[in-house]
Amino acid sequence: MENKKSKNKNSQLIIRINDIERVEFVELCEALDTSAAREVRRFIRSFLAEHKPND
Repeated sequence: MENKKSKNKNSQLIIRINDIERVEFVELCEALDTSAAREVRRFIRSFLAEHKPND
């Protein structure tokens, strides 16, 4: 149960990007049958896995 709670989406990250890039990104995500939020989360998880120090 504890693992499930840690995966809840309970925070927001607000970023500012160029309007044109946002539209292109969202349209490409839709064309690939995914969402912009899902792809940003995937990037963050990948980035963390790649750069997180080994404890």
